[in-house]
Amino acid sequence: MELTAATVAVRIDKMVKQELDIPVDETFFWTDSTSVLQYIQSEAGRFKTFVANRVALIQEGSESSQWHHIETSLNPADVCSRGVKVDRFLAMRFWKEGPEFLQASEDQWPKQPRNASHDVNNDPEVKKKKMYVTEVSEVTASESKCMATAVSKEEEDDVLERLINHYSDWYHLRKGVAWLLKLKGLLKEKMKGQQNTRENPPMLLTVEDIRQAEEAILIHVQDRAFPVEVVALRKQAHDVNQRTGRLQPGVRKSSPIYKLDPQMDNGLLRVGGRLNRAALPEEAKHPVILPKRGHVSELILRHIHENSGHMGRNYVLAKLQQRYHIVGAISAIRKVVKKCVKCRRQRGRVIQQKMADLPIDRLRPDDPPFTRVGVDYFGPIGVKRGRSTVKRYGVVFTCLAIRAIHIEKADSLDTDSCIAAIRRFIARRGAVREMRSDNGTNLVGAEKELRKELENWNQAQLSNSLLQVNIKWTFNPPGGSHHGGVWERQIRTIRQLLFFLTKQQTMTDESLQTLFCEIEGIINCRPITRVSDDANDLEALTPNKLLTLKATPMLPPSVSRQTDCYARRRWRQVQYLADVFWRRWLREYLPQLQARQKWVHPSRNIQVGDVVLVVNETAPRNFWLMGVIIGITPDRQGMVRRAEVKTKTGTYSRPISKLCLLLEGDS
Repeated sequence: MELTAATVAVRIDKMVKQELDIPVDETFFWTDSTSVLQYIQSEAGRFKTFVANRVALIQEGSESSQWHHIETSLNPADVCSRGVKVDRFLAMRFWKEGPEFLQASEDQWPKQPRNASHDVNNDPEVKKKKMYVTEVSEVTASESKCMATAVSKEEEDDVLERLINHYSDWYHLRKGVAWLLKLKGLLKEKMKGQQNTRENPPMLLTVEDIRQAEEAILIHVQDRAFPVEVVALRKQAHDVNQRTGRLQPGVRKSSPIYKLDPQMDNGLLRVGGRLNRAALPEEAKHPVILPKRGHVSELILRHIHENSGHMGRNYVLAKLQQRYHIVGAISAIRKVVKKCVKCRRQRGRVIQQKMADLPIDRLRPDDPPFTRVGVDYFGPIGVKRGRSTVKRYGVVFTCLAIRAIHIEKADSLDTDSCIAAIRRFIARRGAVREMRSDNGTNLVGAEKELRKELENWNQAQLSNSLLQVNIKWTFNPPGGSHHGGVWERQIRTIRQLLFFLTKQQTMTDESLQTLFCEIEGIINCRPITRVSDDANDLEALTPNKLLTLKATPMLPPSVSRQTDCYARRRWRQVQYLADVFWRRWLREYLPQLQARQKWVHPSRNIQVGDVVLVVNETAPRNFWLMGVIIGITPDRQGMVRRAEVKTKTGTYSRPISKLCLLLEGDS
């Protein structure tokens, strides 16, 4: 901010000189920032972009001798920056006339402080420049004057690691290092005066250049991964060459490559092994040893995997062992194949997450049947109408608590027919608080029109105590059929009964309605608890035992009294049957829902920025849309089960079971 203020001062000075007719002989600039004075007295190129641009503008519009330092207590501009009352400000001579020392001679002005608190050399805005030098021993003393800094081995290794990590392809890494080595050789020849006087041929890489670059990369990797082993084997090789009487010990037994009998060959660590007499190429008999973890090892494995047509682990391992030996290669190959985007696109599985807890709609024992239901359509079913055949559909309503069903007939799939079926269901089974359904277009339209109609009913009420209770409608994500497994399973049972009862015969509307009622009764008589062969055990619970309350074995022992014929006693019997049902429901039915049948272990949550494939069962896998996750919806446990996906055709809401992960957003 101080530097920006100094820049504004230079611009104002230029503008004032252009507008005034009075010639200005000299301009003085004052600032209370020693940092700004240090910047102005330095070269602009030393600093980063922001500071460099402003320092260059200041130096272009003024000289460093024009800038002076003033203490904060004497700076008039400091009055406005700190704030002061208006009446006091107008009465200030300090602001109007400036500090008193301006009236004196220039030799009495404040001097530049000698010991500035700001050290510009350690300023974070100064660009750090280093020159990395290798093979210093080959450089003469006169040539060393051209070099700025000689860095340590650690800093040099850090630069090489950054260079290696910059590339994501094995061939491009070798090519980049080959160009650097070629440039290094040309510079060394130039420094030694061995440059040819004839015209230089065009710069081209050869196979030998790529081979030398690969050796240099592998030597660097081995020096970092196996430093103890490399030093020990080099000493051993030196002793052999010198033919000394006592050889240095080789690799320790604790080394991960001890069993490979490693050897040094032209600076490379290779497998010694037992295949010296095998009829194999030398590279296959003595492959180069590489660590399991490392960017170069990953690049080599990825290169082999892609060039082999994205084959599996065994094929990649066989190709790898022809030239390299990676410690723990199996797990390293598995990791590379698992991260391959093309393999994920062709063979990747859809995303799975640990099965969610049951919704509270299925765990309430104190609500009447069909208080919370799931809705779905099935069909079409051919119905004879005169000489023609028309389509009819079934609407199944499933009680989420006792698993009872109710079937209504719908003449079409439009919204009006859906609303009519829902109203018939409510008229026969009572008010509904919550409905769950798939994201079908007819059900979405029904929800909108029902909500609008119920709002009109509420406005038409004459008494606030009789306000209509709205229905809460929850939609599953599109394509997430497993979110409605309660009613989807019943639809499969309905289709089986339809096939066996109709025997592929065409029915009328009346016979179809009768058939729906029979199927409803059959399914509601199915047991929802375990059936026992012991005569002493109670009968299994069925939804009809609560819907009809006609199960004789559940009656109390005292029902044979004469007073049982009274209406009041009958009401008590019905209440007793309902209480028995819910007690058994809590003891026998709910514990069966405790275990998870699949999706037992939690997985990685899908995150914003992940690249995914949107599953489409109607199209081949190669035509599935690719998209990016732009929004997620976690549940109470923090697990994501649906997400917003942006593709080239639009934005969609999909369950994770319809998404295939290609690339993590944080990778």
